[in-house]
Amino acid sequence: MKEHRVFWILACIAVLTAAMPMPGQAPSAPIIRESRTPVTQGPEGRIRQRVLLVEVPLTVTNAKGELVSNLEAKDFQLTDNGVPQKITYLDLGPAPLAMVFLVETSSRIEPLLTEMRKTGIIFADVLMGPNDEAAVVGFNDSVDNLADFTSDHDVIQKTISNLKCGTERSKLFDAMATGVTILTTRLQRLSAVDLRERRLVIVAMSEATDVGSDERLEAVVRRAQLYNIQVYSVGIPTTLALLMAPPKDVRHVITLEGIFPQPGMPGTVQISPTEDIRYGYGNLMNLNVWAARNIKDQITGHALQKAAAQTGGRHIATFGGITTQKAVDEIGAELHSQYSLTYEPEGTNKTGYHTIKVYVKNKDLKVRARPGYYIAPTEN
Repeated sequence: MKEHRVFWILACIAVLTAAMPMPGQAPSAPIIRESRTPVTQGPEGRIRQRVLLVEVPLTVTNAKGELVSNLEAKDFQLTDNGVPQKITYLDLGPAPLAMVFLVETSSRIEPLLTEMRKTGIIFADVLMGPNDEAAVVGFNDSVDNLADFTSDHDVIQKTISNLKCGTERSKLFDAMATGVTILTTRLQRLSAVDLRERRLVIVAMSEATDVGSDERLEAVVRRAQLYNIQVYSVGIPTTLALLMAPPKDVRHVITLEGIFPQPGMPGTVQISPTEDIRYGYGNLMNLNVWAARNIKDQITGHALQKAAAQTGGRHIATFGGITTQKAVDEIGAELHSQYSLTYEPEGTNKTGYHTIKVYVKNKDLKVRARPGYYIAPTEN
């Protein structure tokens, strides 16, 4: 009997040791978890078998773009690398979040900074749930840690509400890489229970333009996919920032102020507004207004859109009636109203990149999910 107990203890230790990540090995990602299912083996007793489960956050909307929250597992279909899978669980309301807020602080967006500061309370009270934790990173020519991980909503609010501008460059890709590093480091420090219950998210409030980064977007997204980090973003248009900046008179001045270089047009009084229009300055401003209203975040590369699409997140451009506050509010509502779908992959390869496709049987509904996940080869 004593020998039987010793064998049982040693078997449990062996299984637990095999489940622990070795130094330098990529830890299990939050949507990939291991369930230890009891299996009978021989007369000595029962040991536990490791079973891979994949968790997929889902957002479902109707034709009006409204969130849908009354679906069941039978309403979905899912494939992994083209192979149909059986859905094990479907929950509404995801696990607690670990988030990094990336906020551009370059002088390029200084005219928008007042509006951006107002999002502090929304970041703290809408994006952060009662069990969530967040860190804040600001970036311009440098990438700066503005607030370490905390569950204190007041700290996050004050940090964003007191943002200050730095230099002109905007190292977006370096900031995203820093966000990935911060989250993966946090992942390694969490307990095994937290690893299975916490999702990792980056929320960026920035231009889609990168200026001066050493990192490449493709490499950053690849690392985000490896650790199953979702990227959400609020796009800040540079054109709008330039429009809101104090106007600069770029005319070549050849006379003293109040003295005009040519006689006035017949029937008009020579004052600055009429002369501005005459020399084309007013028309130039009208052209800028037209561009700002019609470009709608058409920035070369669409880096934020790419990062969001490839990690299952969402990009919202702030133009027209969509303010930064409204965009952050929409992201917060989505993050806390998602489904969490769980399945055990069958009939597909064990390592490498897996392509996920999720369908809703109701054709009037739209579903958005990460396009896939990555399993690194196990080191022996």
